Amino acid sequence: MLATYHDPCNYCRKAEKLFGHGFYNEPRWILDQCLDNWVDLYPTRENQLCCGGGGGALTTGYNDERIAYGKKKMDQIKATGAEMIIVPCHSCHGQLNNIKKEYGMKDLAVKYLWELVADCMILQF
Repeated sequence: MLATYHDPCNYCRKAEKLFGHGFYNEPRWILDQCLDNWVDLYPTRENQLCCGGGGGALTTGYNDERIAYGKKKMDQIKATGAEMIIVPCHSCHGQLNNIKKEYGMKDLAVKYLWELVADCMILQF
């Protein structure tokens, strides 16, 4: 299954601005350890698009706006051909899971980064 990775605003761009370090390389290292086949979204890293779910947008009441903001992210995911998107952020996970059916991607698997690691640690005897 082809996977891709979403760089969350808070973990990456905002962290880099506030703390001098955005978490771009660390999750990609984890993906390389756990997956044989994954692709980066384009644009990537500091130029990646917001999913529209940050700041608790799922609970603000601005549902139409949140769904509209997510369209560019879903188009970005579609362009990769990925069947699974890996995200470390709870807000992004909820947003992508919520809007995928709005844009014809109901079968897109949305998985936390920690879930991917847990799946990779399952021992086969």
